[in-house]
Amino acid sequence: MSTHFTTDPTATGAAVFPTRPEWLTLSAAFADEVPIIADRDDLLVTVAPGAGGGAPACFYPARALIEVDGDHLGVDPATVDPANLSDRPRYAPAWGALTHECGHAKHTAWEPPPDAPPGVVAAAMLLEEPRMEAAQVRRRPDDRHWLRACVKGIVAADLHLFADPATAPQMTPAHAAHTAALLLGRADGGVLTRAEVAPVARVIEDVLGAEVLDRLRAVWRTALRTADDDGETMLDLGRQWCEILGTDPDTDPNTPADPDPGAAPDPSPLADAIAAVLTGVAATVAREKAPEDPAAVAAAAKADADAADEEAQEAARRVFAAGGPRTGRTRLAGTRPPTAEERTAARVLARALDTAGVRERVAVKSTSQVPPGRLRMRGVRAAEAQRAAGAVVTAEPFTRTTRTPVTVPPLRVGIACDVSGSMGWARAHVASAAWILANAARHTWVPTDTATVIFGHHVRPLTHPGRPPAEVTEFESNDNWEDIPVALDALDGALGLSRPGAARLLVIVSDGDYRYQPRIDGQRKLDRLRASGCAVLWLTTATHDTPLAGSTVHVLTDPTTTARAIGHAATAALRATTR
Repeated sequence: MSTHFTTDPTATGAAVFPTRPEWLTLSAAFADEVPIIADRDDLLVTVAPGAGGGAPACFYPARALIEVDGDHLGVDPATVDPANLSDRPRYAPAWGALTHECGHAKHTAWEPPPDAPPGVVAAAMLLEEPRMEAAQVRRRPDDRHWLRACVKGIVAADLHLFADPATAPQMTPAHAAHTAALLLGRADGGVLTRAEVAPVARVIEDVLGAEVLDRLRAVWRTALRTADDDGETMLDLGRQWCEILGTDPDTDPNTPADPDPGAAPDPSPLADAIAAVLTGVAATVAREKAPEDPAAVAAAAKADADAADEEAQEAARRVFAAGGPRTGRTRLAGTRPPTAEERTAARVLARALDTAGVRERVAVKSTSQVPPGRLRMRGVRAAEAQRAAGAVVTAEPFTRTTRTPVTVPPLRVGIACDVSGSMGWARAHVASAAWILANAARHTWVPTDTATVIFGHHVRPLTHPGRPPAEVTEFESNDNWEDIPVALDALDGALGLSRPGAARLLVIVSDGDYRYQPRIDGQRKLDRLRASGCAVLWLTTATHDTPLAGSTVHVLTDPTTTARAIGHAATAALRATTR
C-alpha cells in the first residue's frame, strides 16, 4: 500500500510544528491554492518538517487533511509565494507532492470495506496511484508537470528505494510488479513517457516474463479507465493482481518479513534501474518549462507589445518627421514629373481599389404589429385569435427588409525597398510604383494610407502617409548594408501595420542578402507583423534569392510589372478583409 495515502479512519497526521512561524504561514498559503487544484473547499493543509508520515506528502481522507514534509521544500519557507505560478518551480517537488495529494482528494472517491482482504486492498491502492494521476491530468493538463516533478520522491518512498539497501527492491516478482504499476502505469497514464521508463521496463520483463507482464499491464490499463467512485472494480482488479502474481490475498504485503540472511546488501539491478529512471525524470523536469500564469503571460505579452509599438513610433518619427540622418550613403536622387502612363496607372489602381471595396449591403428582416411592411395573413389570423381569446396581442403580421450598408475597412500599404548595390534594377520601378500607389490613394473613395521607404545604411522616406507626392522621387542604390529592422518599424509606426481594424499590406523589394544581425532582427519584426494579421509580399527577380521566412514571395520576370504586382496585392488584401 502507498506510504502517502492512508485509509485508516483513526489516523490524525504526523506533523509537529517547529518554533518558526513561517511554516504556519506557508501552510495557510498552500491551503489557499488547494481548492482550485482539488476542486474541494474543505481541505486542510499542513506544511512542516517531518510531516507526511515518512513520505514527501500524505493525504488523510477521514480528516480531509494534506500534509507536506517541509524537508522536501528546498527553499526558505518565508520566501515562498505559491499564489505566484512563476514562484512554484523553485520548490517543484514539494508542489508536485501537494498536487498528487490533491489528486487523491478529488479522484480517490472510494474506500475499501473493512472486511476486504488486506492483500487485495493493497493491490487496489497500488493501482489507484497511476489511475488517480491519469484522472488528474485529464482534468487539469498543466498539473502533469508538477506530478512529474514529484515522481522521484513519491515513488522512492513507496518503494523504500533510498532509505535502506536492505529494503530496496530486489529481483523478485512482487517487487517487479510493484515497480511496474508505479512507473509503467504512470507511462500508460500519460504522466511519464515510455522512453523514460524503458530501462526499468526491460528489467521488470526479465524478472516477470513477457506473459505475466502483459497480464499485469492489462489490469492497470483497466484501472486507468475506471471511474473515481468505482471501488468494486478496483477491488476486483486487486484480486486479479494477486491471482496473476500468485500472492495470498489474505496476507498484508506491508507486514515486515524476516530478513533473508543470504540477501545481497548491495542494490539490485531493479533498484539501480528505478534510481536511473527517477533521476532521469527529475533532470528532464528541471529542464522543462513550468506552466505559467495566464495573467502573467498576458501582462508580459502586453508589455512586449507596448515596447514594440513605442519602438515603431520612434522609428517613424526619425524617418518620416526628420527624414533620417542627414549624412550617410543612403541617398535620394532628386525628383521628376510623373509620366502619362504613371498618371493613368494611378487612376486604374484607384478604380480597382474601389471595386475591391464594394460589398453587398446586409439585409435584415424584421417584424412589427403596424405598417410599413408586407402583410402576412398567418400573422393577421394569429392576432385575431389572440384578440378573440382576450389575450395580449403579440403577433406581428408585417414584415420588412432593411438593407444596411457595410463600412469599408481602411487600407494601409507600406513599401520597403532595399538599396544595396545588388538592387539597382529596382530603382526606377519602385520609385514609380511608390508614386502610383500614393496617388491612387488620393483618387479612391476607400480610406487608404500608403508610405514607402528605402533602406540601406539608413532608412529614408520616398512617400509619406496622407501626402501624395506631386513628383516621383528617385534614389540611389549603392549601399553595402541593409537596415531592414528600422524600415519595418518605421512603416509600422507610420501606418499602424500591426494594429487590427484595417486591410494591411507590407511589400518588401529585396534580394534578401543581409548580414546576420539585420536578418535576425528583421525576421523578428516581420513575424510580429504577420502575427497581427498584416499580409507580407516579397518582390524579387531571382529564384535563388533568400527572402525572410513567412512572406509571400513573387518573382518578377519583368521588373516593369512591379507597380502592377503591388496593386494586385493591395486589392487582394482589401477584398479579403471585406468578405
